[in-house]
Amino acid sequence: MFDTSTEETFEDGEIIIEEGSSGDWIYVIESGEVKLYKKLNGNKIIIEVLKPGDIFGEIAYLAGTPRTLTAEAVGKTLVGIIDRNFLDEEFNRLSGNFRVILKNIALRLKKATENIAKLNLRGRESRISKVLSLSFKSKEGFVKAFTKNISSTGIFIKTNKPLPKGERISLKLSLPDVSKSLKIGGEVAWSRGETDDQENHPLGMGVKFVDISAADRKKLKDELIKAKS
Repeated sequence: MFDTSTEETFEDGEIIIEEGSSGDWIYVIESGEVKLYKKLNGNKIIIEVLKPGDIFGEIAYLAGTPRTLTAEAVGKTLVGIIDRNFLDEEFNRLSGNFRVILKNIALRLKKATENIAKLNLRGRESRISKVLSLSFKSKEGFVKAFTKNISSTGIFIKTNKPLPKGERISLKLSLPDVSKSLKIGGEVAWSRGETDDQENHPLGMGVKFVDISAADRKKLKDELIKAKS
């Protein structure tokens, strides 16, 4: 699909490009996944998880700015670097006015990404750091698991058999001092099926909550507040 000049392999958790760094190469994912995030006040705000065929790094090329986001490999990931001569040749064929339009679009996208990250940070709440037990039901049946990373909007489930992105699951989550398990409908937002660092990047999946009752959400928020104090 793209003319690439070289390929590079990155292990799970390895940084491909760093936010704020110089460089304007554009990358295309050939296998694996890439997590794009922005750092704000010591927090990592995940913007998107890219799949094979997706490209990244285009804003720095078009706008001539430092890198807008950090790109991190999720699992073992192979990326191709799009041939710079090909890019320049195609870009320079455009009229000067159209190149200005593309640059303005890239700068506007950069600003929008920064605003989204700030909104996500303001909406982010404390995360429970203690280990919590849970079970989830997928197409293959019930599976017991645990987590120590949860907010009121999502959860990381540590499991050796993570489900694919987009799969819907039913969760039963046990909270301290709550007699009945919380029943939550979730959707897999990202999945890590390979890792070389089980301690910092364990196998598992990030699940966003898509169906939770007002009462259960209140119980979860109360637990988050308690964990913070």
